[in-house]
Amino acid sequence: MHVLGISAYYHDSAACLVRDGEIVAAAQEERFTRRKHDAGFPINAIRYCLREGGIGAEDLEHVTFYDKPFLKFERLLETYFAFAPRGFRSFRIALPVWLREKLFLKSLLERELRALDADQDWSAKLLFGEHHMSHAASAFFPSPFASAAVLTLDGVGEWATSSLAIGNGNQLEVQREIHFPHSIGLLYSAFTYYTGFKVNSGEYKLMGLAPYGEPRYAGLIYAHLIDVKEDGSFRLDQSYFDYCTGLTMTNGKFADLFGGPPRSPDQPLTQKHMDLAASIQKVTDEVMLRLTRAIAKETGQRNLCLAGGVALNCVANGKILRDRAFDNVWIQPAAGDAGGALGAALATYHGVLNGHRRIAANGDSMHGGYLGPEFSQSEIDTALSAAGARFEVLSEEDLIRRCARDLADGKALGWFHGRMEFGPRALGARSILGDSRSPTMQKTLNLKVKYRESFRPFAPSVLREDVADWFELDRDSPYMSIVADVVASRRREVPVEEQSLFGIDRLNITRSEVPAVTHVDFSARIQTVHRETNSRYHALLTEFKRLTGCPVIVNTSFNVRGEPIVCSPTDAFRCFMGTEIESLAIGNAYLQKAAQDSRLKLEYKDRFAPD
Repeated sequence: MHVLGISAYYHDSAACLVRDGEIVAAAQEERFTRRKHDAGFPINAIRYCLREGGIGAEDLEHVTFYDKPFLKFERLLETYFAFAPRGFRSFRIALPVWLREKLFLKSLLERELRALDADQDWSAKLLFGEHHMSHAASAFFPSPFASAAVLTLDGVGEWATSSLAIGNGNQLEVQREIHFPHSIGLLYSAFTYYTGFKVNSGEYKLMGLAPYGEPRYAGLIYAHLIDVKEDGSFRLDQSYFDYCTGLTMTNGKFADLFGGPPRSPDQPLTQKHMDLAASIQKVTDEVMLRLTRAIAKETGQRNLCLAGGVALNCVANGKILRDRAFDNVWIQPAAGDAGGALGAALATYHGVLNGHRRIAANGDSMHGGYLGPEFSQSEIDTALSAAGARFEVLSEEDLIRRCARDLADGKALGWFHGRMEFGPRALGARSILGDSRSPTMQKTLNLKVKYRESFRPFAPSVLREDVADWFELDRDSPYMSIVADVVASRRREVPVEEQSLFGIDRLNITRSEVPAVTHVDFSARIQTVHRETNSRYHALLTEFKRLTGCPVIVNTSFNVRGEPIVCSPTDAFRCFMGTEIESLAIGNAYLQKAAQDSRLKLEYKDRFAPD
């Protein structure tokens, strides 16, 4: 049986195909359209999924949308009525869109699907899941657990902003919820907005900025914004926010509380903004820890699954893991709305069709997250030749040797191999790589390759068998979902005069043997690399270790600021020629920047809007 899951019309549209409970393919629409966080109907992602599955639309048992628009519309109306007459301007803007498009989403989806295949009875095949059930299903069903507690935290679904579900075998049931407008995700986004970053994409920046600050405002947040109970349940004081009825996240009362208006994106970051980031991160950590401790005590479950956009907060995830309230924690790598497509398909297969659940013997059922398109060597050669690239095709052994040498020599390497990753993080299929031992690599990649803020940290990829020798972690972390510290034996003692530095001045201090991936608090967002899921990437790290004695490299996504991760060889070559990446491996094709026709160089820095 084949089930197609779809998420769309908010942000990060995606599609996923499930066959007899196995995940066959999944991809975000943005990768095909090249529009970051594309919210449109995921027609390209759907076509890819059907093509990868070798099926046509007639073979689909069901198509499931990831939430229920009528319940969302109910929330919209009830919220505006509750706050009336506040918010009339926002209501006047939102209501025509809902009446024209979102309220009658079934008709819209059927029309879009008819463009895919006009002969199908899409009305009979189309189902609607609930938003938090889709998230919970995306976390539990691919997990390695026969039973688990499932915690979903995000901005808001239909009504739910936080939910607890219990999974057993092929059964999954939501036990309780916290409802809008009380949302830890929206609270975090309010600080994202207030510190001058873009909501729904800048939360990563806020998390990366937090270690530069001190949580000086945590007391104010607890005193005025959020009331947190011992079990982690919470309520927000809505008098400080504008997201219920307005067009911004915060209001004047919020600004007065923190001593000034929101930062505009073109204003410099100050120590105050770093302290605000540290403060909301501390509060988020504490809420999530209280929730998970209470859930463990109440349910008796020893396994925890996490999903929803807040589950991408890998700092909090690391603290949950170290807290040991649960023996095992598994986090859906596509935890945001894109993963809702995956969960919608799995919830339908198990919950509607009562399909049998097969638990992976090793790891999980996500296939390492490599669920997107791949390209044959002939397709790669054709695309590169058409683009005017100068390249040579090497054996795999020679390619690995050449690329490892480039990394050891301090070059930035574009790495494109196999199936594209599903979710927001590059995992060694569409990555830009660098030498973790270089004290200048972080700044170089941020400013000359990614064209983004210098403070943003990079993740280490490390051989799974070596992770405990370098980081305070000795378990799988294949999806960069967990932050852990560099082990003490690999750290550098910071001189007294450098310890007194504040904020961004701390950026260029060499803190460890792998300074390019060591954040200012000695932490790192770790990806363990496994031979079973990505043998070529594992071979590259193994060769780098042979050359240098170090099994750790820098891994960041193959894109620039504001651009989706590259999908095709053409995308990769374009990004290569628009940045200061020095070498590129696509399949077995190897390219050097110095050998390319200079007329093909692109002005890439301002090609995409800031994220």
